[in-house]
Amino acid sequence: MEFLTDMAAKRAELTPERLAFTDHESGLAYTFCEVNSRASRLGNLLLGRGLKKGDRVGVLCRNHPDFFVLLFAAQKTGILLIPLNWRQPVAELKPILAASAAQLLFADEESAETAAELARECDVEVLPIGAAPNGDSALGPLLAQSSPAAIGCGRIKANAPWYLLFTSGTTGLPKAVIQTAGMAYANMTNYCQATGLSVGEKGVNFLPLFHTAGINLPTLPIFLNGGASTVLRSFDPDHVLDLIDAGDVTAFFGVPAIYQAMALSSKIRKADFSRVRSLGCGGAPVPKHLLTDFRKRGVTICNGMGMTETGPTVFLMDRDHADRKIGSVGKAQILTDVRLVDADGEVVEGPGEGEVQFRGPNITPGYMDNPDATGAAFTEDGWLKSGDVARRDEDGYYFIVDRIKDMYISGGENVYPAEVEKVLVSHPAILEAVVIGVPDEKWGEVGAGYLILRPGAKLDTADLPAWCRRHLAPYKIPKRFEVVEDLPRTAAGKVRKNILKDSFSSQPVAEDA
Repeated sequence: MEFLTDMAAKRAELTPERLAFTDHESGLAYTFCEVNSRASRLGNLLLGRGLKKGDRVGVLCRNHPDFFVLLFAAQKTGILLIPLNWRQPVAELKPILAASAAQLLFADEESAETAAELARECDVEVLPIGAAPNGDSALGPLLAQSSPAAIGCGRIKANAPWYLLFTSGTTGLPKAVIQTAGMAYANMTNYCQATGLSVGEKGVNFLPLFHTAGINLPTLPIFLNGGASTVLRSFDPDHVLDLIDAGDVTAFFGVPAIYQAMALSSKIRKADFSRVRSLGCGGAPVPKHLLTDFRKRGVTICNGMGMTETGPTVFLMDRDHADRKIGSVGKAQILTDVRLVDADGEVVEGPGEGEVQFRGPNITPGYMDNPDATGAAFTEDGWLKSGDVARRDEDGYYFIVDRIKDMYISGGENVYPAEVEKVLVSHPAILEAVVIGVPDEKWGEVGAGYLILRPGAKLDTADLPAWCRRHLAPYKIPKRFEVVEDLPRTAAGKVRKNILKDSFSSQPVAEDA
């Protein structure tokens, strides 16, 4: 489809008085009619300040319903929204804001100091967003002075850039992944197909809004289906479990670290999950012990896989086979084609292993102002390269093996860290494990394992190689283990292995076990 409907306007037409968003901290609530009205007022404010279609506006804020007001205002006007990572220092944000050519920056009270410095460095005006000190909307006074007149004709070009999400690049300036309305509608279809999400669902929004999961999993699909979301400033396991227990969550999505934090909360023991119809997980494989812990409570976590570049939903496990296919991310959902390509560039037919590649309406058009990166990301015949190795079994279910770049070669043998990590977290003392390949004079590369222990657990790492030998070939066993309190992570909870590699010191490793 070339054109799609204005999301906020259409929902306001269909269900004007139904609740769309509630701010958990203040109790501030918006109906769909109010979301649309506020988005129109904000769009008129932006246009009145001389901004036009294609201009860029940044936003630096914690989770708040007014983020989505700004998102829909951007859609109405054609102005590109650029969500920024509030966890980053000015030194990292400045080149991103400068490269984006943003003419205006919205910032919440918590980001005021950072925003003020960015304003001086990048010559942008700062406007308030999020919660005011009294709990009201910081946008309120601005919107009161703006026209409520409807904007545009209600038709949105499906492939026009809507907002930009910057990848957490390991080197150089992060790439700006283009997000479109067409991608959002395709993601909604894929997500609804996978989870059975329907009209009137209830969700909780806490994943950071500068990440695709914060916007799209499942808040935007819930909005488009006329459901309501409770917005938390950030994740708090006790608050989330309270909402679940009260029946205020029917559709839930998190990363493994979120489920782990919930499992460690004292409130998990009495939380009633019976009204939660779907629990999805992405970002990393869910450890088997975590799946088992939740399953004992009658809760089935369905693992999935996607990328910022895929909108993000591609794979999501179905509940019927989740217990039998532990470790699988399921099958590709209805609007996305998937293929596996082996090391020789040949498409793998039937069961097999290879790089996962994607095609469909949920795939990004590319990276804004970066034709070289866009060209490198796609094959000549138009498939997006994921950089992930996956295995497809005889039933058509997919299992993510590892990132191609994370694989290392030890003594001529390929080692996928994810396989080793899966074994390590099955140890009764280990809560989380990360393995990286590090240089070794004898073997070329060997594994170094970083471990987080379960609360109250003790572990002598000298005993681990012998324990691993019962589960892994000798060349796969890390030659060094280190117990740590925490690990460097992205905002989505993924471990930043590049930081571990950069910080790895060339200490002597243990002799062959």
